[in-house]
Amino acid sequence: MNPWLLGARPRTLPAAVVPVAVGLAASVGVGGAAWWRVGLALLVSLALQVGVNYANDYSDGVRGTDDVRVGPARLVGGGIKPAAAVRRAALLSFGVALVAGGVLVLFVGWELIPVGVAAVAAGWFYTGGPRPYGYLGLGEVFVFVFFGLVATAGTTYVIVEQLPWISVVAGCGTGALSCALLVVNNLRDIPTDMQSGKRTLAVRMGDRRTRWFYVLLIDAAFVMVVICASQRTAALIGLAAIPLAALPVRTVLGGATGRGLIPALAWTGRVQLAYGLAFGIGLALGA
Repeated sequence: MNPWLLGARPRTLPAAVVPVAVGLAASVGVGGAAWWRVGLALLVSLALQVGVNYANDYSDGVRGTDDVRVGPARLVGGGIKPAAAVRRAALLSFGVALVAGGVLVLFVGWELIPVGVAAVAAGWFYTGGPRPYGYLGLGEVFVFVFFGLVATAGTTYVIVEQLPWISVVAGCGTGALSCALLVVNNLRDIPTDMQSGKRTLAVRMGDRRTRWFYVLLIDAAFVMVVICASQRTAALIGLAAIPLAALPVRTVLGGATGRGLIPALAWTGRVQLAYGLAFGIGLALGA
């Protein structure tokens, strides 16, 4: 695989695509839609995700956190690319997000500016800066807010310039699955993160509670589907993704560790994609 593609971490990209798709579906029937804005919203979300991935690679690499890894090699920690080059890639990605977001600001409103600035700052300081909050167990908060609530409800808002409650609830569902992806990743890395002093939520909670937290997040995503169905009955189509969740849940609760959790990570991404497709179709049809 091309090193830069490897550094972009393609398996994490569903966390950027799914909220936009669900936010688009939630906008159906709400008001007059400006469909071209969807493309810009998707570009913002993808650029932020890639930027966060490169920024994490850079910051973890220069700190030495990635010197010992169980998962895929990192660009800086693995000596594949110079730290300065990875830092530039992160800043370029964030720049793309800001430019695309700037266009939306011109057509939607200045209220988007603080949201965009906060998203970029949160992406950089996740593992960057003197006191990265990802090392303090707050990474899940960032993921839930920006790759759940903001990405989903924000997409709805930039399309129809309204913020229906159903979009916020749907954002809680997409945010829960994005958090589940991070949780299983951090569960895998508990031993190495403890050695490097990275106090993720998984390290703080411990192995057993982290596994049940993962299951809780998966369950919460589908509970949000049921809540949305109180207004749009067809949203129940989103429950069709439940069977796909069985394999990663069994793997996590079965006690898999290290590389044994990599399939669960991959399957969580598939659950995310299936959830976004099924839930999105249901929301759109139910409008």
